[in-house]
Order: sequence, then C-alpha cells, then structure tokens
Amino acid sequence: MEMAVTNYGCAILSIMVPDKDGNYANVVLGHDSIEHVIHSPEPFLSTTIGRYGNRIAQGKFRLNGQEYDLAVNNGPNSLHGGPTGFHTRIWDACQPDDGTVIFRYTSADGEEGFPGELQVEMSYQLLENDNLLAIRYHATTNKPTLVNLTNHAFFNLSGIAHPTPSVLNHTLYLNADHYLPIDEVSIPTGEIATVRGTPFDFNESHTLPLGQRIDQPHPQLMNGAGYDHCYVLNKENTRENCTLAAICTDPRSGRTLTVYTTEPGLQLYTGNWLNGFTGAHGASFPARSAVCFEAQRFPDTPHRSYFPSALLNPGQEYTQLTMYQFGISL
Repeated sequence: MEMAVTNYGCAILSIMVPDKDGNYANVVLGHDSIEHVIHSPEPFLSTTIGRYGNRIAQGKFRLNGQEYDLAVNNGPNSLHGGPTGFHTRIWDACQPDDGTVIFRYTSADGEEGFPGELQVEMSYQLLENDNLLAIRYHATTNKPTLVNLTNHAFFNLSGIAHPTPSVLNHTLYLNADHYLPIDEVSIPTGEIATVRGTPFDFNESHTLPLGQRIDQPHPQLMNGAGYDHCYVLNKENTRENCTLAAICTDPRSGRTLTVYTTEPGLQLYTGNWLNGFTGAHGASFPARSAVCFEAQRFPDTPHRSYFPSALLNPGQEYTQLTMYQFGISL
C-alpha cells in the first residue's frame, strides 16, 4: 500500500492498493494539485471533517442555556462543520516515520459558531503488515462544546478512471440492525428504525450489491437520493476496542475494505451528488462512483438527548479510532 495526503483539510489524495492480480490502482477519489483540492466541486472530498460531522438542524443548538448559531450550508442546515470547517484548514503536520503522519490544528473559540478553543490532533498510520490505515483522533477544549469528527474518504475499490465506474456492483455487509430515518432535508426524524425488511438491511449477507435496491421507491431512499443515512452499529469489541462496522468487496478487482471503529454510528453515502467533475490525473467522478463509510456520533445529536452525546467539557478528552483494512477476495 501507498498513501498520499496533504495538510490542507488532511485530504487523502490517493491510496494505492493491489487487486487480485497484483495490479495497483488508486481506490480513493482525490485531486492531484492543491489548487484543485481547494476549489474542488466536492469540498469534502476525502477530507477530515469537523468540528461537527454530518448535519445540525437549522444551524442552531443550545448548550448550557445559550443558543449558538452556525453557518448554514446545506439547505436549512449546518453540514460538516460549515463552509470553512476543518476540511478547509491548513493543519500543522509532522511525519515521525515512513508510515505515520500526525496533524494538529487549533480551532478558535467561535470558529464557525462553535464555542470553545479546541485543540485537535489527528493521525494517519499505515500498518503494512495488516494492509491497514488507522486514523486516530484526540481533542480537548477550554469551554463546553460539540465535537463529532470523521473522515470523508470517497472509496471506489475498482480504482479511479475516466470515467470512474459505479460502486453499485460493490457488495456490502453492515454490522447494524438499526438506522436513522431522515426527513426531506436529511435531518434524522428521531426514530431509531429496524433495517429488517427494508432496503437498508445489509447485515445478513456479504454478497448484497449496493445497487440491488438503491432505486426502489422507498421514501427514505428518495429523501437521500440513495443511501445517505447513519447506521446504529451493533457494538462488539473486536480489536483495540473497535467494532467491526462494514465489509465492502469489489467482485471485479477482488479488493475488499473492512471498517472498524470505536464510534456508535456509521454514515453510509453512495456518492449520490457527485456530478462527473474531474479529479486526479484526468479521472472523472460521476454520481454513485464512490461509497463513504463515515464513522461518527449520530447526526443532529444536540436536538436528540437520547442519541450518543457529542458534548465535550473542559478536562475531558475526545478520542476516536477508525481503521480501514484492505484485502483480497479470491
């Protein structure tokens, strides 16, 4: 494996992985110049997301009796920390060894409307013996605030191309019995719904293609223009206090991607809004040419007290470990 990143938004530019025949390809959507990263038609393309991944309804929340107003950048809602969230920031970076890059960023009190100065450290570590990318997060604050960090890598296990092929033939297993239905502006309704008997059930088969039910006239698929929903993971510690979250396989190349995380939720997004723009080395990215597995707290947690809290207080530490492991299915 080989990985290229930039300290602008900690964007992943490429992950080179061999297929079943030993041929390498870049399996993540990215750009090949800093100008294209900064001005990407998809601003969150394979970046680090913060201070709050996913959506907060109406761009408002109350904390300790005070209301905070956030930038609204997704219909009526705040998305992924706002238009100048962590994905647009220049992080300090150091590389302690060949397989590790450590990024640090200080988010100012009031940045994008969030209270508290947040000290963030995030690292990418390639573990070659395991064909694994480990992403570790750590954050502290000097005031009560919200923290929900995630990585927004857009994966295509066939490899990027012109055009990049659809991921709808990728098969998926998701270790989740429940998901969060959304309304017409992609905010959770508050229901924690069973996946059983719905197009959202990926937990009984490792061979169910992403595209098999994506165009069914299900209200939730229509609200998301496909899959763009947070799954409630079945929490089972499997390695380093992580849960097996997902297993994705590309039958064409034989490449597999296994996701582990300490987080309670996993946002499944099938690149529904990609529009064919050009990325690295002339590759183009049509709709549904990528799948994202965004480990996170649930969306809109400030308005749902029974969702896992995203509150971070002074003296506490936010931590997260999410791992993406690549392999071959012969």
